[in-house]
Amino acid sequence: MNQSQALKQDIKDLLLKLGMLTVIFIVLFGFCFGFMANPDDSMSPAFCEGDLVAYYKMNSKYIMGDTVVIEYKDRTIVRRVVAVEGDTVDINEDGQLLVNGFVQQESHVYKETYPYKEGITFPVKLKEGEVFLLADNRENSQDSRVFGPVKKSDIKGSVLLVCRRRNL
Repeated sequence: MNQSQALKQDIKDLLLKLGMLTVIFIVLFGFCFGFMANPDDSMSPAFCEGDLVAYYKMNSKYIMGDTVVIEYKDRTIVRRVVAVEGDTVDINEDGQLLVNGFVQQESHVYKETYPYKEGITFPVKLKEGEVFLLADNRENSQDSRVFGPVKKSDIKGSVLLVCRRRNL
């Protein structure tokens, strides 16, 4: 085999490897993982506006404290799971979140939790396959207090990684 044929074979091998990597990339990021830019500060300080969020699409078991990605009014947003199927969610007059009658100690929330007048009525008993989602920055955030419990099937995925975009 001369140099010209060896070079052609090397180029074919390189193109084949690049094609395989492209297919793997499309499968992984089309079906298993997703990326988004956080659109607002409703999850601050954990997530800031503009932060890049990577999420895993294949999760279907969510627990309290998980952060998830959902689609709401043509926007992709991040919210925290505060209750799961079978739980009863309530908000008392002191602005405290109660799940199954117990006040929740949320170290990542710095303001009280109040229901919205235009939102759902409390208490709410979650049905099978539902979760209750709240933003960490509870003032003026659209979450389950407005749109109610969310079906697990409507969740796009669970957050894996947050990449700060400030000062980049």
